[in-house]
Amino acid sequence: MDYAIKTLSQLRPILQGFRKSAALTQAAMASQLGVTQQTYAQLEANPAAVSVERLFRVLRILQVDLKLTQDSAANVDTTAADYAAVSATADRAVSEAWATVGTERVARTPRKSPTSASKPTRASAPAKRAAKPAPRKTGGKLAATANKTRPTKPTKAPQAAGGKKREEW
Repeated sequence: MDYAIKTLSQLRPILQGFRKSAALTQAAMASQLGVTQQTYAQLEANPAAVSVERLFRVLRILQVDLKLTQDSAANVDTTAADYAAVSATADRAVSEAWATVGTERVARTPRKSPTSASKPTRASAPAKRAAKPAPRKTGGKLAATANKTRPTKPTKAPQAAGGKKREEW
C-alpha cells in the first residue's frame, strides 16, 4: 500500500504502523539497529528530528521502499484527495497505537523546587576571606619552606547539561 506523506507529523503513525504490521516491538527494532530500546523509542516518538540516514536504516529493516514523486499540473487535483486519505489513515494509526498502550501509569513524585530561604545566594551570603596563617619559625627556617605543599588532584570535567549521553548509530 502506498502512503503519501505531506507533513512530518504523518511520519510517526506510519512508522509505528509499519513496525506493528511487521510484528516487531520497539525492543526488536532496537536490537536490529544495534541501539537500546529507549533510543529507538525516541526516534519513533519524533522521527522528524532524525537524520535521513537513520530513517533509511529503519525503513530498510521494515522492508519499506521510499518513493518520491513530483506533482504535475494534472495531478494537483488528486493531491488534495490523497492528502485527506493519508491524514485519515494517519489518524486511524494513531488511534490504534494509543489503544495498544497500557492504561496504567506509574505515579511520579514531583520534584522539589529550591526555595530562596533554603539556600542563600552569593549576594546575600556573607563574604568569606581565606586567612593566611603567619609563617612560624622552626629551627631557623620558615615553616612554609620546611613543609612542602602537596600537589592537588586534577578535578573531573563537569558533565554536559542534562547528563544524557547520545547513542551513536
